[in-house]
Amino acid sequence: MQVVRMVEDCVVPKPRGRTPVVCALGFVSIAFAMVWLLDSALVREQSGLLVVALSLGATLHSLCLLAEEWLFHSQQRYGGSIQRMLRACFNRATLAGVCVVVLLLVVGCLQWTHEQRVFCVLTSTFYLLLKMFRVLGPAPVEISEVCESRQLNVAHGLAWSFYLGYLKLVIPALEEQVKKDSNQTGVILHSSRLHILLPLSAVAPAKIEEEDHNICFHQNLTEMQMDRAGVRRRVYKHSIYKITNQEKEYLCLLEYATPLLTLYEMSQDNTAGFSEHDRRQQVLLFHRTLSHILETSLECRNRYRLILIDDQQAAADPHYLSTEIIRHLQQQKREIPMDILEELPQPVAEQGVNFHHQDEPLSSLPSLMISQPHSLRSEPEENTDYTQNNHYNHNRYR
Repeated sequence: MQVVRMVEDCVVPKPRGRTPVVCALGFVSIAFAMVWLLDSALVREQSGLLVVALSLGATLHSLCLLAEEWLFHSQQRYGGSIQRMLRACFNRATLAGVCVVVLLLVVGCLQWTHEQRVFCVLTSTFYLLLKMFRVLGPAPVEISEVCESRQLNVAHGLAWSFYLGYLKLVIPALEEQVKKDSNQTGVILHSSRLHILLPLSAVAPAKIEEEDHNICFHQNLTEMQMDRAGVRRRVYKHSIYKITNQEKEYLCLLEYATPLLTLYEMSQDNTAGFSEHDRRQQVLLFHRTLSHILETSLECRNRYRLILIDDQQAAADPHYLSTEIIRHLQQQKREIPMDILEELPQPVAEQGVNFHHQDEPLSSLPSLMISQPHSLRSEPEENTDYTQNNHYNHNRYR
């Protein structure tokens, strides 16, 4: 599992941090210190002037935005509410700037010279022009950060829809369904988890065996039926696939993440304005969001497996897909389900008996260790707390 995590960390982007803020504070501090050493009186005088000019420019920019909203969108977007329009056009920083402008105008404006007032007016108007023509507009990375932090991307909506409309409904009952089918048909799966393929290209063919000849369709699991959104006895179906490698066969539940088809089709439609680069980034964000949702879901935790597929490697190796699936299946054998950990017998200390003080040497058999709320991802370590029960636990859960 650690290998899989390392591979995903190299591909899946992490949330952006506060490095730009730290760098900006560092640059400002250095510049301010250098100017202060040269002429401290001039710094105090010009700082207030610049704060007023820039705050005034930001205020004028917000007023221009308010004019557009008030004249053309007040009813459709805000229902005629002036308060909602003000909140949309004036953020907290702008309101703080307005307060600073009013305070400084009342306190120190009369002491400014004619040149300083002209400088303040020119600075605020040039700031407004540069802002309106997007010279000072947000960079693409800033827009991306806002969309990710507020979950405004297409990938966030698709991930939540995939979870709430499908995975949350079928995954909790999937393990019991697999056991029931196994008793009826005699087909033993290597893992009862649902394995979800996430190709970076978002290409999800109808038949997985078309991508790798070592994968072939075996049979369908018994259909699940439930009433959903007005549809009576809606059918949910899962497919069992057989993966072969060096004359060894693996059976598991396998499917592509169907929302990726939406991302792919959007990139093929010119009206969507969705480039190939945007599609790849949205696939990575979809993986990150869905992984976070499922990890925090008590109904789905330890009952799924997300497999990120690098299409470039798949194009170079005709059996890359089957190799990746088998690697995930083999890693699951070394994981310990949480339900087994809950069923482990606890040692009961008899009166006068100390488990940690014995004449005979301690057993070298490892005992089960609990890591985090999700499944155990590391090799078991030696623990002597259950010395007298090690042999029993080892034979029972090996």
